[in-house]
Amino acid sequence: MRKLTYGMNLTLDGYIAAPGDDIGWSEPSDELFQWWLEQDRGLELMLYGRKLWETMSSYWPTGDEQPGATPGEVEFARNWRDTPKVVFSSTLDKVDWNSRLVTGDAVAEITRLRAEDGGPMGIAGATLAGAAVRAGLVDEYQIVTHPVMVGAGTSFFTTLDNWVNLNLVETRTFPDGVIMARYETRR
Repeated sequence: MRKLTYGMNLTLDGYIAAPGDDIGWSEPSDELFQWWLEQDRGLELMLYGRKLWETMSSYWPTGDEQPGATPGEVEFARNWRDTPKVVFSSTLDKVDWNSRLVTGDAVAEITRLRAEDGGPMGIAGATLAGAAVRAGLVDEYQIVTHPVMVGAGTSFFTTLDNWVNLNLVETRTFPDGVIMARYETRR
């Protein structure tokens, strides 16, 4: 069975984006960017919801060709292109960049993928991840909290039908007061 990880940058008040999809507060330090790169390198498959897919695919396919791209950004762009991706959307017609589109039942497809043999998967996008959390499919949470509150926006956390009990397995402090906490789901 594959492991499924949900991890994102979020504000102290729990948002992954401020109103208007503003993520300007989440500019990572070089150290944090490198940590995210290492996390992504460990994934065999990435699962995206439509909104985050559109954000990522609008920049990272050519991120290594951008003027002033850092060595970490070059590596991230290459890894992003090389990692197979599944995009869940009922409105998109096609996806590119080593990706396939799923338009049907996301929970059923994630359940199927998770039951396969293979390496770890990551999930990103609040709506998609929320469905996986409610279905009990997320094995690990990587919560990277930035010292800012935005008051509203897109929440990292979803409305739950049942409690999710977790075990803290790691913490780390990054520059600028950013704190990473990694939790595993207690099964």
